[in-house]
Amino acid sequence: MIRVICNQETFVYNAYHMVKAFYPSETVTSSVDEKASNYVTVEFAEDGTDGQKEAMIEIADRQTNDMPAEKSAMKKYLDRMLYKKLSEQSGRTLAWGILMGVRPTKIAMRKLEEGMTQETFVPWFQKENLVSEEKAHLAWQIAGREKKLLDQLDYENGYSLYVGIPFCPTVCSYCSFSSGALGDWEHRVEDYLAALMKELEAIAKMSEGRKADTIYMGGGTPTTLNADQLDRLLTCIDRHFVREGLLEFTVEAGRPDSITKEKLQVLRNHGINRISINPQTMKEETLRLIGRQHTVQQTIDSFKLAREVGFDNINMDLIVGLPGEDRKMVEHTLDEVKALAPDSVTVHSLAVKRAARLNIFKDRYQEMTFENNQEIMDMTMRTAYEMGMGPYYLYRQKNMKGNFENVGYSEVDKAGIYNILIMEEKQPIIALGAGGSSKLVFDHGQRIERVENVKDVTNYITRIDEMIERKREGITKWL
Repeated sequence: MIRVICNQETFVYNAYHMVKAFYPSETVTSSVDEKASNYVTVEFAEDGTDGQKEAMIEIADRQTNDMPAEKSAMKKYLDRMLYKKLSEQSGRTLAWGILMGVRPTKIAMRKLEEGMTQETFVPWFQKENLVSEEKAHLAWQIAGREKKLLDQLDYENGYSLYVGIPFCPTVCSYCSFSSGALGDWEHRVEDYLAALMKELEAIAKMSEGRKADTIYMGGGTPTTLNADQLDRLLTCIDRHFVREGLLEFTVEAGRPDSITKEKLQVLRNHGINRISINPQTMKEETLRLIGRQHTVQQTIDSFKLAREVGFDNINMDLIVGLPGEDRKMVEHTLDEVKALAPDSVTVHSLAVKRAARLNIFKDRYQEMTFENNQEIMDMTMRTAYEMGMGPYYLYRQKNMKGNFENVGYSEVDKAGIYNILIMEEKQPIIALGAGGSSKLVFDHGQRIERVENVKDVTNYITRIDEMIERKREGITKWL
């Protein structure tokens, strides 16, 4: 048991997550004690010892002379002090240093736009955030590639559209998205589509005069819909949104057990130019364990079928750190994916969030190992390079196994532009459907306001007019 005690609420987030990053298998609690003499205190105690402390880290008392007065500088000062103490205590370092819940490439992008060079950025980034030299170079490399792709966009008049389908064949055990098994919701799919198409028509009218740069249909798994439903939904988008100048239209065909030739042909007929077919792993036993009912062969067959239909930009998602998978198993998955030769690969480090079934039913997995390390991450990067891909976007999440990162790799002209826009927040993203979270970016990218749709499918259907009005108010006020 590790207790994190801060004397101000504003310090809790980073302190808690930094301790959790150094001690991922420990139970960590956090609390605020405004009377505490230290800004941050970390107490190490055995469970069941009535609070008896085995060790304690105390960070800066109220009398600290060199404490910065400005709040953000104070937080960084405390983060650095806590990091150094935890590193000494644990004998470990973190590749991303004190960056907790921060998009590293966003910092690199800002410095790149300010005119900083790589030679200046790398040592500055290392010193400022205690990151490794390797990660500093990676952040700069990705920011440079992102900038080349984003320079073709009109930030002020452009936008991206997200269309959410919250249904899957089954729900994966690591998933925390607002999605449900189709078997539980099949009776409401038509009602959901009616509400979604009503929202699409309304948003098309609100966004007149703006240019859609990308459209992304995700979820859930959009290809859970049958071919006729997909056709009607895509026809609605074609009817109401101008496709001229659209750089990318992605559909997540993520689950191989949701893919048929008929559905793929519907996507091709509507000009979809990028899809994802996501194995996550090529180990049959792991697929069963994480709640995916398809087979490895279905992944292979679905991929080949998509190539036959004519798709020349196919992404595959992989997850490193799945229960029971070691280095050799990840290597096997990479070999299988390499043989298929996708156009891009996104490598995720497993992040177990509160809503995920891996957490809710963690007693089922307590005997399983969750392995990820720099050696495995390096292996995924080497494989991507061998496939002729380079990194083009990166993001991090809380509770990541090994405190690593998610990286998208792609061939030169096959990067997912929408993925970059989500990370860099350069233009508005209007999100439709249950759980849709719109980002309204304005003042030349300096401000962001969010407009949320309700997550529950039934509430979304019955309150669709309210969801539309929320967007109308937000778009009118901010854009």
